[in-house]
Amino acid sequence: MKIANVEAWPVTMRLAEPYSIAYENVTTATNVFLRIETNRGVVGYGCAAPDPHVTGEDDAQVLHALKELAAPRITGSDPLRHTMLMERLRKELKPLPSARAAIDMALFDILGKTAGMPVWKLLGGYRSRIRTSVTIGIMPERDTVSAARDLVARGFRCLKMKGGRDVDEDICRVMKVREAVGTGIELRFDANQGYTVEQSLRFVAGTREAGLELLEQPTPKEEIDQLGRVSRRVSLPVMADESIVTLRDAFRLARSDLVDMVNVKLMKAGGIGEAIQINAVARSAGLEVMVGCMDEAALGIAAGLQFALARPNVAYADLDGHLDLVDDPSSGSVRLEAGTVIANEDPGLGARVRE
Repeated sequence: MKIANVEAWPVTMRLAEPYSIAYENVTTATNVFLRIETNRGVVGYGCAAPDPHVTGEDDAQVLHALKELAAPRITGSDPLRHTMLMERLRKELKPLPSARAAIDMALFDILGKTAGMPVWKLLGGYRSRIRTSVTIGIMPERDTVSAARDLVARGFRCLKMKGGRDVDEDICRVMKVREAVGTGIELRFDANQGYTVEQSLRFVAGTREAGLELLEQPTPKEEIDQLGRVSRRVSLPVMADESIVTLRDAFRLARSDLVDMVNVKLMKAGGIGEAIQINAVARSAGLEVMVGCMDEAALGIAAGLQFALARPNVAYADLDGHLDLVDDPSSGSVRLEAGTVIANEDPGLGARVRE
């Protein structure tokens, strides 16, 4: 079997509910879709969700990389030789992790379809479902509480609140949400690099009675020692997100014992294959893993789910990036029930893409 054709195209999707985080307001998301077809008619799909703040790329760079750099180099090759192909592209696509992730996804999709198995089973099949958090962006206190109540009413049992602009307002919003939803709902908080060490400590002290599950990336991503200063001084688990992109980042964080958990996103890591390696480093260091996401189509979420279900060390999921996307060509690729994402038995990624 050989790769006969490679196509890539961008899709800009509006968010039904725009949101704000510490460093930007988000109203739309552009993903770049990828289609790899073999000479036997097997088709694999992938997508890239670039973000200049997180992955260091934009959609134009990714589209160019997939069409002009990757396509000529993999056409005519055996798509089942996943590692060989990804290594062939590594040097040229090193600064473009979401582009690599799209190729990785499509190759795994072809592998699963060829084997007649879902990728999550091919990779280990540890579990068939996992609870996901759902995100509440930065908004006024009253609106935050209203959003939390609505999400709980829709069946979600884990809420992730965004903050990082004003520590005192963040404390108030967390406490009001806990009061509104009760103690049976898990609460997580993501400061998106917005705090200093001192502000992080003040936030943890101020929200102690809320019983937060974790604190995600409170300090700037480049200052990884600051993450360590926070995690060593609080009992609340501290998670790295923007500070962990590559396998080397995972090693640096683990070697110096700077965090308790890491957020592995396929778009940052470069796909499922790289995510598995990062997860192995985390597991060896005793760090729990969350599989996270960007503002990405259901196709990308489906790929993240395959990874999450395959590995026992992936204890948490934040796979909600597709929920508010309008006119997602891959909508319906993920099954969600009462805040839990559930595997299907379809071969490959189990995704459906309307071209």
